[in-house]
Amino acid sequence: MDIGAITGHIDVAQIVLYLFWIFFAGLLFYLQRESRREGYPLESDVTGKVEDIADIFMPAPKTFLLADGRTVSVPDYKRETRPLNAEPVYKFPGAPIEPTGNPMLAGVGPGAWAERQDHPDVRDDGKPVIQPLRVASDYFVADGEPDPRGMNVIGADGQVAGTVSDVWVDTAEAIIRYLEVSVGDRSVMLPWNFADVRGGVVDVTSIYSDQFGDVPTIAGADQITLLEEEKIMAYFGAGTLYADPRRAEPLV
Repeated sequence: MDIGAITGHIDVAQIVLYLFWIFFAGLLFYLQRESRREGYPLESDVTGKVEDIADIFMPAPKTFLLADGRTVSVPDYKRETRPLNAEPVYKFPGAPIEPTGNPMLAGVGPGAWAERQDHPDVRDDGKPVIQPLRVASDYFVADGEPDPRGMNVIGADGQVAGTVSDVWVDTAEAIIRYLEVSVGDRSVMLPWNFADVRGGVVDVTSIYSDQFGDVPTIAGADQITLLEEEKIMAYFGAGTLYADPRRAEPLV
């Protein structure tokens, strides 16, 4: 027999190849199960009924220890309790949906948000990562860069929506995250990535000036929770499509 041959029809190379195939199939099966650990849709788009998936195809619950001492076990098989403020355009799985009611607050499409924890993201010392400059006194706007405080905020309609009262910074990354905008007798948060500072004003193209009044507010004066961040970002994201009905129409 040739070198490496075990029998006249089997050699070491064949065995290694077959073992690789078995390993690769097992890896695909493992990854497919792990992908169902969190966020996997377990109910039908059309009927809303929970799909019956055999236990062998679902991973066993795994408990994760978070930095703040809390634990999270997934999968937890909890169903979404929030009402879907949208209706499918057609009756087939994966059909596009249209928001019902106020599309800016429907929580669907570009305005969708996740049910994150309602507490701030914190540093190792327990202090919030994102803080206003009035609290994070060690941080400042770099010399030569425009300081948006005191600038007017202009909506997509070209009208003044409010005035920037403070800047909120990410103390871990040393970058701006939000602008605090005074709108009438209330303050709202403007995500920095939706703002364009130029010509002594802050331009916002995602929403109109009169829509700043519906921006989700924050409960704390000097901190913002993960859930609040989700809702605020979702509102401005929704504006990119729903602020004006014409934005949802075809370009051609």
